[in-house]
Amino acid sequence: MRVVLLCLSLTLSATPSWSQEALGLVAPAEVSDSGLLQHILPRFSLKTGIRVIADDSGVLVLETAPPGDPVFARDGVVYHLRIEADARHERFRDWLLSDIGKRTVESFIPDQGVPFSARFEVAARQEETKVDGNAVLGEELSMTHCGRCHVIGPKNRMNGLGSTPSFAVLRGMPDWSERFEAFFALNPHPAFTQIEGLTPPFDPQRPSPIHPVEITLDELEAILAFVSVLTAADLGQPLQLQ
Repeated sequence: MRVVLLCLSLTLSATPSWSQEALGLVAPAEVSDSGLLQHILPRFSLKTGIRVIADDSGVLVLETAPPGDPVFARDGVVYHLRIEADARHERFRDWLLSDIGKRTVESFIPDQGVPFSARFEVAARQEETKVDGNAVLGEELSMTHCGRCHVIGPKNRMNGLGSTPSFAVLRGMPDWSERFEAFFALNPHPAFTQIEGLTPPFDPQRPSPIHPVEITLDELEAILAFVSVLTAADLGQPLQLQ
């Protein structure tokens, strides 16, 4: 009897916890209809205890274009995963980008069409994005407003947060201009950023947790001009940042 109870205890302790609400994943019809999600999502959930389900109202979003991390491709189309600033979201993204996740994606054989590939190159843009603006002013503004978290360049290379990508890394991403143009809407920036004439004022019940970043649209244009002339970091394989 003691042996039986011990085995049962070990079995229960090894079972993933499903107490947290499931994460919903929105995907294009061609992905959902292929059966890929039914193949990979249960395997991720069993591995991590984080339940992810296909859900049209989900917070995880697969799209055929940036922003988002390129996670797999099929028939010339690269699918990008867009997540929020949440540890469970990041765990799912990191799993898809890991060797195990890639093998899981590529082990799926669809009933119709070609298989998905998790090993691909993200094509560089044919033309460099050109931004009009005062790049010198943009560097000053970047140092003032962004240098507390990001490494902007040699001037503050010893500063910044280790978990925050540098401007050079962000510049190396294929969708860098979209990310910078809309940075104020991407977490965690909405909590402390105000763009004059564009963003709504902070909720009085939820003030900025840090000294707010307050800039104008012209100053945002100057920052974009500065970033456009930066030398992008060479990261080799498809980038894995949000």
